[in-house]
Amino acid sequence: MILRSLRRDFTAIFQRDPAARNSIEVLFTYAGFHAVVFYRVAHAVDRLGVPILPRVISHIGRFLTGVEIHPKAVIGAGLFIDHGAGVVIGETSEIGQDVTLFQGVTLGGTGKEKGKRHPTLRDNVVVGAGAKILGAIEIGANARIGANSVVLRPVPSNSTVVGVPGRIMHRDGDPLVDQPPLADPTAERLERLEQEVETLRKQIDQLPWERHE
Repeated sequence: MILRSLRRDFTAIFQRDPAARNSIEVLFTYAGFHAVVFYRVAHAVDRLGVPILPRVISHIGRFLTGVEIHPKAVIGAGLFIDHGAGVVIGETSEIGQDVTLFQGVTLGGTGKEKGKRHPTLRDNVVVGAGAKILGAIEIGANARIGANSVVLRPVPSNSTVVGVPGRIMHRDGDPLVDQPPLADPTAERLERLEQEVETLRKQIDQLPWERHE
């Protein structure tokens, strides 16, 4: 089971990373793949009911790769962690098959509640660099989460989410026309300034000016 999943994880790198040129390079230099290997072993040991050891394996993996994956997380085959540094996957996270995570991604909780408290990512989800997905929410299959987004609500399948907080901008490849435009503070301030200048001009024009010869 572990070897089958790792084979899928390894193949995924060549399918999704154009910089991957040969197997030797990937085996020795891809920290994201190393992190997945540590996770697969720790998760298998955890399922056997062995205490402490899974967390020790996970801790070693975090120390060596900069990626923290809790051994109790459930992760399908074909996971690709690109670059890897700073990725955190919480204890009750669930990840489907062929998911891609870029550096700095966090699948975290929103408090100290018990039970399911981390996200569920369905198949073929792509999460951009620095994105945070928080809470026991579901990200539907084929969804795309933009870089540095903060997602606090469920995301339907085939959707694209961007922003802080994350908002759905596309669904099934089409833009959502009912989404309000993102605020531009500078443009809003300039518009208010123009309105104030126009109001002052009108007030000045209405003053009873006296002409002196």
